[in-house]
Amino acid sequence: MRRNFKWAALALSLALSPLPAAAQQAGAPQAPQLKPVSASAMQAARDLLAVKNVSQVYMNAVPNIIQRTKDGFLANNLSYQKDLNEVAVVVAQSMAGKEKEIGEQMAKIYANDFTEQEMKDLTAFYKSPLGQKLLTAEPNAIQASMMFMNQWAQSFGEAVVAQFREEMKKRGKPLG
Repeated sequence: MRRNFKWAALALSLALSPLPAAAQQAGAPQAPQLKPVSASAMQAARDLLAVKNVSQVYMNAVPNIIQRTKDGFLANNLSYQKDLNEVAVVVAQSMAGKEKEIGEQMAKIYANDFTEQEMKDLTAFYKSPLGQKLLTAEPNAIQASMMFMNQWAQSFGEAVVAQFREEMKKRGKPLG
C-alpha cells in the first residue's frame, strides 16, 4: 500500500517544504474555512481515509521536517553537528505523533466536502474488490500518465520552438 500514495507523498513533501517567510505570507493559499462537523461525520471521514491508507502520505512528515530543519542549521553551523544531531532526537521525541494533526484536518476537509452517507458509500466501495483494485492500480496509472504528459510536453515544446524559429526565419530574424 505504500506505493499507492507515492504521487501524493510527493505533493505533500512539496507542500511541507520550508518557504521563505515572505513567500509564505504573500503567495501562500489560505486554508479553506471549514464548517463544524458532527462526530459521526468525522468518524466516517476517518474510516474513509483509513481504507484509502492516506496516512502513508503524511506518516513521515514530522521526521522529514525535523531532518530538513537540522540540515538547514547544520549548513551554517558545521561545528554544531554533534549537538544538532542530539537536539534532533530530543525534538523528534517531543514532536512524535504530531502528524496525526494532518489526518484530523484531512478528515475534517472530507467531512466538509462529502456527506456522511457519501463517505460511508465511498468506504464501502474502497473495501470492494473493484475499490481495492483501484487503490492498487491507480498509482501506476497516474505515474504512467505523468510520464506520458512529460514526454508529450517535451515533444510539443520542441515542435513549438521549431515553429517559432521557422516563423522568425521567414521574417529575416533567425533565432539562435
